[in-house]
Amino acid sequence: MRTYHAGDYIDHFTSLVLGHIDREYPNKLDHVINDAAQLKSPRQMHPIFYGSFDWHSSVHGHWLLIRALRNYPRLGLAAQIRELLDARFTPANVAIEVEYLGEQRRETFERPYGWAWLLKLAAELKATTNPANASHEAPSPETLNAFARWDAALAPLTEAFASRFLKFLPKATYPIRVGTHHNTAFALALTHDYARLASKPLAGLIDSTVRRWYLADANYPAWEPDGSDFLSPGLCEAECMRRILPPAEFLPWFDRFFPNLAKSEPATLFKPAIVSDRTDGHITHLDGLNLSRAWCWRSLGNALPEGDPRRSLAEQAYKVHLESALPHVTGDYAGEHWLATFAMLAMTE
Repeated sequence: MRTYHAGDYIDHFTSLVLGHIDREYPNKLDHVINDAAQLKSPRQMHPIFYGSFDWHSSVHGHWLLIRALRNYPRLGLAAQIRELLDARFTPANVAIEVEYLGEQRRETFERPYGWAWLLKLAAELKATTNPANASHEAPSPETLNAFARWDAALAPLTEAFASRFLKFLPKATYPIRVGTHHNTAFALALTHDYARLASKPLAGLIDSTVRRWYLADANYPAWEPDGSDFLSPGLCEAECMRRILPPAEFLPWFDRFFPNLAKSEPATLFKPAIVSDRTDGHITHLDGLNLSRAWCWRSLGNALPEGDPRRSLAEQAYKVHLESALPHVTGDYAGEHWLATFAMLAMTE
């Protein structure tokens, strides 16, 4: 089976994002209209994140560009990306994005998926390591200076979403276990990357919330995939726990949650989902499911002890799922506006 490296695809991924990050239409808004004055274009409401079909896809498209700059210092499009993001991440643009959040009835705007991706983006700007950079070559001085500028400019928006998590999690009695945007395990896995770098209160709250929601779970039933899943509820929960629990707690939990994994059960988690129509925006979610499963399998396999037979099963599942979806990152805009992000996640974390 072929071995895949993100570096072989990074020019393709970044070119793809640059091709839609400035594309305002078609556009699917998450927009509560309080009065006629709020009937505005996506660019007027979201001067940073107006492209890529929807707000959250724009956010994680920007994340991909930042990760590419961090991990691939010789990236051919680096100067173009820095110029674009300098024009986007300005105090004036950030103020409009923050003002939008403050309007009535927008407390749940993009909760929790968009919140998590915004904080994941912020974490990328704050990170000091390059996990995907095989050469261990440091980002250029131009890029490091740009990261500092963008981090400072985005701070009010970053803090707004961190504050929303601090307010929301204590009152969220139950987790959300679906395979789409509302999945809380996926959101907290991404958000924890930011919290551990920049917010001890949020990191502590995520830890206590994850334990409250998931610590007693066992014998995952694997009633998946649903027809529009792009996340595996089971694997995302396990990946969330891996990130937050210390190994001495995580491994016994993992054994209880997937007690028959060494027998390749639940079998559905090892078999890529079938995508029957890639022009259908919901059905093509299943390409994203295969990529997000690959991301989880890679991380979870690496967390298992050397010699554990589940490591090789996880590695094989990673490759099978990645191979099934990677050729379809481009093709139709239904998937093209977001799938490269999940391929990047699968290949670099």
